[in-house]
Amino acid sequence: MLRVEKLNQFYGESHTLWNLDLEIPKGSCACLMGRNGVGKTTLLKCVLGLLPLRGGDVRFDGKPITRLSTEARARAGIGYVPQGREIFPLLTVEENLRISLGARGDGLKKIPERIYELFPVLKEMRGRRGGDLSGGQQQQLAIGRALVLDPKLLILDEPTEGIQPNIVREIGDVIRRLNEEQGLTVLLVEQKLPFARRVGDEFFIMEKGAVQAQGAMSELGDELVRQYLSV
Repeated sequence: MLRVEKLNQFYGESHTLWNLDLEIPKGSCACLMGRNGVGKTTLLKCVLGLLPLRGGDVRFDGKPITRLSTEARARAGIGYVPQGREIFPLLTVEENLRISLGARGDGLKKIPERIYELFPVLKEMRGRRGGDLSGGQQQQLAIGRALVLDPKLLILDEPTEGIQPNIVREIGDVIRRLNEEQGLTVLLVEQKLPFARRVGDEFFIMEKGAVQAQGAMSELGDELVRQYLSV
């Protein structure tokens, strides 16, 4: 589904991603893990076309996308929920959701009812401004906005950050439903180990700008946690 090969990226003279290889199989739910500052968000932004590459290749659904714009990558089927949510606070919930309709390939003009089925609170609050929602509700809105695209791949950056525990559970339930029932491929950056183990079926651990360990989530043992994830 997603293949990254020999990806290199720089901030000024600082080499941040080093010949990074990553492959996310279709239908998987993969967790990208690692300590702060190892390049996880940078990698996501390179995949999305938000940052330029110094070298390497990104392929999605078997096709090269390195030269495509961020908007074209969205139309190709990549949905993105950024760290910090980045909803439009002065727009209503419904207006936030409708923004993504323009990137759909089928020309649909109505918010899919499936979004409101997954997140009933968004239907209840569809006339309320995004900035008036709680942090957890804003995260649900950000995920719903990405799902309006009807993506083949959903990328989430720290979806549980600053979210109350009951909403974290709901978000985890939705991710598992989308992955297991609809076959949606998911890639999420996640710091919370219990959440990652609950929703993910495989892991990739980054250190020093490259993937240093990967495998089935059941293989993520104490030694790897101590080596790469403990603070």
